[in-house]
Amino acid sequence: MTALISHTTFDSLDAYAQSVFWAQVLDFREDPQDPNQPDDDECMIFSADGSQRLLFINVPDRKQVKNRVHLDLQPAEVGGRDEELARLLALGATEVDDQRRPDGTGWVVLADPEGNEFCILRSEAERSA
Repeated sequence: MTALISHTTFDSLDAYAQSVFWAQVLDFREDPQDPNQPDDDECMIFSADGSQRLLFINVPDRKQVKNRVHLDLQPAEVGGRDEELARLLALGATEVDDQRRPDGTGWVVLADPEGNEFCILRSEAERSA
């Protein structure tokens, strides 16, 4: 017997705003039969094929310390880490730590609008080159 991950849950001050941000980052969608609303305490978003789900729930506490778990993202489209970094910053992410190296390897640590850290890695094409 094994377990499957149903979804990943993020505590949020504003579940709706977080769901909107992450839907833009990941090109996820809300359930059209149960759309997310600004006053919802819980907001779920889904990957296009429905295999991945993120749930944002309202909690009264702000993030206090560094995440113990975080998402590592890589560009899905043609282009690279630096172009994706620019897109994520334009969506409202903030840069926390730049771990890019002169040889092109490395990653950048970002934070979402509520301070949850995540990383942007090189694309598959960049790693294969």
